Amino acid sequence: MSGHSKWKTIQHKKGAADAKRGKIFSKLSKELMVAARKGSDPSANPTLRTVIQKAKSANMPADNVNRAIKKGAGELEGVIFEEVAYEGFIGGVALIVQTLTDNKNRAASEIRHVFGRHGTDFAVSGSVMRQFVRKGQIIIEAATVEEDKLMEIVLNAGAEDMIRDGDQFEVVTDPASFADVSEALEKAGIKTISAEVSLIPLAQTKVTDKARAQSVLRFVADLEDNDDVQNVYTNMDIDDSILGELEKTE
Repeated sequence: MSGHSKWKTIQHKKGAADAKRGKIFSKLSKELMVAARKGSDPSANPTLRTVIQKAKSANMPADNVNRAIKKGAGELEGVIFEEVAYEGFIGGVALIVQTLTDNKNRAASEIRHVFGRHGTDFAVSGSVMRQFVRKGQIIIEAATVEEDKLMEIVLNAGAEDMIRDGDQFEVVTDPASFADVSEALEKAGIKTISAEVSLIPLAQTKVTDKARAQSVLRFVADLEDNDDVQNVYTNMDIDDSILGELEKTE
């Protein structure tokens, strides 16, 4: 999974800009609403606990979190969202587009249009999804914590692995253990760059050409501009030689 955290850093930097426009909180609200349909008590709803931890990592205000949970649980009036995923390829890179939408027909039409603008189309269902695995992923700036201390905390809390990748630590968990590991880090006062249950590629596609990388990034940015899109996952591993240049443009 080495290299995936570098891609997540670029996404996180873009996410910081999105947050200024309210996009991140809007997307988190939808995730909270969907999760809360299975129950508004986080202790009895692991999915909701996971999304709450993700919202905390994004510094989402508690009032926003509670309001979204109440809407999802039916305590306040709210829209019903459905989760739909679309799969595809661009320049040899595999992508999964995760959506939460109140209109599946609209979402499919608009997202297909974005694919078409970039010269591609949806892949056969399952052809991309089987190349990814669902894992909890927590990224921490290495300069903020001692490696041995972090290793002890996350493994004791149930993490599967911890990887040093440049100036970051990438903590990988089973989805069921994600909330426990996140809470252990929070109690230890360790801040995270990002924390979420994500789709991680089983194998990565190395991209060493700047133009190709930019093409994929533009595609992802166009997809993320759609209000129905929650997440875009790729198996792109950006070469270190072009990573710095791309980070400056994000």
